[in-house]
Amino acid sequence: MGLFLFKRLGTLLATLLGASVVIFLVLEILPGNAAQILMGPDAAPEAVQALAVKLGLDLPPMTRYWQWVSGLLVGDLGISYSYSTPVLELVLERLALTVPLALMAMTLTTVLALVTGIYAASHHNRAGDVGTMAMAQVGIAVPNFWFAILLILLFSVQLQWFSAGGFAGWDEGFVQGFKSLLLPAISLAVVQAAILARITRSALLEVLREDFVRTARAKGLSRRATLWGHVLRNAMIPVITVMGLQFANLLAGTIVVENVFYLPGLGRLIFQAISNRDLIVVRNCVMLLAAMVIVVNFVVDVLYAVIDPRVKASDI
Repeated sequence: MGLFLFKRLGTLLATLLGASVVIFLVLEILPGNAAQILMGPDAAPEAVQALAVKLGLDLPPMTRYWQWVSGLLVGDLGISYSYSTPVLELVLERLALTVPLALMAMTLTTVLALVTGIYAASHHNRAGDVGTMAMAQVGIAVPNFWFAILLILLFSVQLQWFSAGGFAGWDEGFVQGFKSLLLPAISLAVVQAAILARITRSALLEVLREDFVRTARAKGLSRRATLWGHVLRNAMIPVITVMGLQFANLLAGTIVVENVFYLPGLGRLIFQAISNRDLIVVRNCVMLLAAMVIVVNFVVDVLYAVIDPRVKASDI
């Protein structure tokens, strides 16, 4: 297990380094001058140049890359051009909304998908299977931003059970914060749950055809006991793979939903930073999201070895 973790950690660090290089280079080749945008189109060239020097934009690219990476290692993300605030403070403030939103959406996704997928697999080729998979297909086809608008029209405009947008803040209490994030979490979870339900059903049906399942049934185990005691664990590897990708996608893909519900999360911060050409905020936020995706994939790899020891053995 130690060698397995060591190799995975090496891959993790190499991937993080590669991601930092790509992010820095992509933002370097973007057209435009951040200092000019901050000063306005009518600013004097001397003032623009002075601001560029103050922001460090006149330094060689390698110097700026090293300053950025070394700052990341010690938690110094720099100062935002447009907010004049440490980027770390901005990011932590927005993560207090984005991470709970992603966790809520992932919890809903997991519960809905596993219940639906197990039910469909246990009722294979019956009315329940056909009906749930038809609903899952509709869920896959529905864009989450359109579904978010429908939720607002129903629960905010018609029933007036929830606010149409904004975030009450955790200072107002857990219940108020939870209510503010419930509709966005549902709109994010529907599409992901539909995808995961179909994959769960397919994985379970594939394992149900294995010889050891027939042996368990021949020994007298009921279909329910066989499903929960033998089939589910063996079918979890593809399910966990997709769950890891979906959680990373929820963390990185909340920009649209946060704008629909006017939530001050990380996605909205990135959108505003792009509009203001606040490259230092964009660079650090994109690197943070990339690191989250990479770390989630690392955790999924470790879970592989925990669930199925054959994965660890074949890797070593």
